[in-house]
Amino acid sequence: MSDEVEVVDAELVDDDHLPAVIGLAPAARPVVDRHTILMPGETLPTADDQPRYTERDLYVSEETAERLKNHAQPKNTNRNYRSQRGIFERWCEDMGRVARPCTTATFIEYVASMIARDASPNTISAHMSAIRTWMPDDKKPGTAVARGMLNEHRKDWGKRKGVRKAPAITDDMLRAMVETCDLRHPIGIRDRCALLLGRGALNRRIELADLAVPEVLVDDDFVTLLIAYSKTDQAGVGVHTDIPAEPGDPLMCPVRATRDWLNMLHRLGVREGAFFRALTVAGTLQSRATATERGDFVTGDAVNDWVRGRAHKAGLENWQSITGHGLRRGGAQAIADAGGDPTDQGRWKPGSAVVKREYLDRARSRAENPWLQVQAKRREETRGSGQ
Repeated sequence: MSDEVEVVDAELVDDDHLPAVIGLAPAARPVVDRHTILMPGETLPTADDQPRYTERDLYVSEETAERLKNHAQPKNTNRNYRSQRGIFERWCEDMGRVARPCTTATFIEYVASMIARDASPNTISAHMSAIRTWMPDDKKPGTAVARGMLNEHRKDWGKRKGVRKAPAITDDMLRAMVETCDLRHPIGIRDRCALLLGRGALNRRIELADLAVPEVLVDDDFVTLLIAYSKTDQAGVGVHTDIPAEPGDPLMCPVRATRDWLNMLHRLGVREGAFFRALTVAGTLQSRATATERGDFVTGDAVNDWVRGRAHKAGLENWQSITGHGLRRGGAQAIADAGGDPTDQGRWKPGSAVVKREYLDRARSRAENPWLQVQAKRREETRGSGQ
């Protein structure tokens, strides 16, 4: 039996033109940096260990894109950021620098130029935030040097300019302002309600402007406001704030003021939507056909105008500097002076340094003022001499 021979097809080649030898596959590239931490026995992570992304991992849906466009930042923040970034872009163009992504040196130089123009520290800080958040995540400029310059500027600014704050609206000032409200006219009814709710709930002006009709609940003893979104509630969880009635003082009673305004809204045909409305001089609803994106909701600036207008009508000496924030400041100080803590009522974060510094410490300092002891002693001496 003959041996079987296996025949294999092969290509005949010249000796000096042998087929290229297939080399070994290159080793996978390690993926490490100075932050990598490995436990004993672990192998170096390599590029082959990384996930393989496809287009599905990178795109968002049209619905999500619309949500991001509309809600990624508060509308006021978006508008301010666009303006600040535009200013930075034009400055970079004039300076022959790249705006996006910018280098740390460009970022520092821009901050230095704003300091040289004596811009306020808060303005500079806002520009810095707008610029950094505009940059790709992996190409943001360093902030250490710029922050150091800003801190020095802030100290100098404070010495030269002083800290200017809206004056607190005291009880006497509030009463004088409310007394200017003509309760026979829709504007007077609205302004009285805004003053008493702003003071009672320690509202920020935008919180008043953003109130909707369903977010205002009234019973015999309290007005309850649902603050759906605030500075310290960026997620929009919402919080209820209660304002007690003033049964012995009908003019200054938040419950009565709120009921009066709700009744007026009903007469004006308003059952839902914005709680505070823009009115004509005649007391009818202003047309909002050409209004901004806020629609029927007024702006925080409008609330400021109402408050300042009442201060002017009341003949307050410093009416030009009074703003809606004075309601918040005055109410918080009144609570602190009475021995209370305004943190929850004003929706500050627990342990807020602002509350401690601006209200609680100030109230304690007033209560413990040594001149009060002198006055008390004088009263005792007067009573003693009279006996």
